[in-house]
Amino acid sequence: MRNIRRFLRTTTLDVYNHFSSDDGWAFASHIALSSLMALFPFLIFATTLASFVDTKEFANTTVHVIFDMWPKNIAAPIAHEVMNVLTVQRTDLLTLSVIAAAYFASNGVEALRIALNRAYRVNDRRSILFCRLQSLGFVLLGTLSLMAISFLLVLAPLAVKLIIKSVPELKGYIGTIAAWRYTITVLVLVSSLFIVHIWLPAGRRSLGDILPGIVLTLVAWLAAAYAFAAYLATFANYVSTYAGLASIMVAIVFLYMLSAIFIIGAEFNAAIMNFRNREQQPEQA
Repeated sequence: MRNIRRFLRTTTLDVYNHFSSDDGWAFASHIALSSLMALFPFLIFATTLASFVDTKEFANTTVHVIFDMWPKNIAAPIAHEVMNVLTVQRTDLLTLSVIAAAYFASNGVEALRIALNRAYRVNDRRSILFCRLQSLGFVLLGTLSLMAISFLLVLAPLAVKLIIKSVPELKGYIGTIAAWRYTITVLVLVSSLFIVHIWLPAGRRSLGDILPGIVLTLVAWLAAAYAFAAYLATFANYVSTYAGLASIMVAIVFLYMLSAIFIIGAEFNAAIMNFRNREQQPEQA
């Protein structure tokens, strides 16, 4: 019990001190603003690339994957605008505007990279070209993943009908498409966290090294989303303060909270690794 208390005290102080001294709050605002500014360029690029599939189904899938985990009173206004962007048919693939959209979308990935490098206390010696190409690769991977999920959700009702027709006993276990969408959203979120923690920052970390921070991030995100939604419903009146900018301001504040939690998750992983290294040093001496 004493070792657990020492572990918790040491790692908590390490996270707090490094997050505060390393401008964690400033980087959280950088991630929040960069993510919001990267969202619509990413959607424009994704819609162009997905122009040969059912655009409406792709739009529905994208909105569900991105916003299903957001509180409804925060996500609804932005999701409406996202649908407007996604339902515009785009055929200018690989033109200058789409390439520029992909580049600006990758700025959101670069913001995550910088924050993770600082949280894990590593110096990134990789070339700027490599980092930017990797970020563009993440944008392309995200687009292709959304296209694949969209295609699978189109086929899912047909597959469900065939399964139930062949084995009626499975009807009560298959669930609805809405339930599958939530499941896919959670899987995409968890997979994305593992991917960015492993490949974005410099250096190498095992799954065991990054798992504690990812679990902390997911739990804290859920609690923060619930608390912020309750706060908006009970106390806040952003409309009277920001008028037509209310939905954007709410989204920025919400993303700021999520970004700070994301950085703290990486700080927690780094603090655990530091604690483990200090504990092993006397044994090696």
